Amino acid sequence: MQTSIFVGMDAYNDYTSIFLLLSPLFFYIIAVIFRLLDNSALLFLQKEIFVESSNVSLKSIQEQLDSSTDTKFKHLLKRTLVFRKIHRVFIILMIAALPVTVITYFTLF
Repeated sequence: MQTSIFVGMDAYNDYTSIFLLLSPLFFYIIAVIFRLLDNSALLFLQKEIFVESSNVSLKSIQEQLDSSTDTKFKHLLKRTLVFRKIHRVFIILMIAALPVTVITYFTLF
């Protein structure tokens, strides 16, 4: 009976180690998805506001939020800001998970 509990724990430890090893990659993929959802440059170009690069600064977005009277455009800009914040959160999670991954890798293998 005792051996079946330990076998279950070994499988649990294996799954946990796999999760810990792959979590930075998972967080990075999610961060990239939210970065791709942030289409602020396209929004600016649709309103005939020219930008220098595809990475529009937060300051520019905030200025347009303050000065625009178009409610739909404001809503889209607010959604863009939310996507940027979520992107930043997942990048921070990825960076925080890297030391855990390195420690897990060296302790298990």
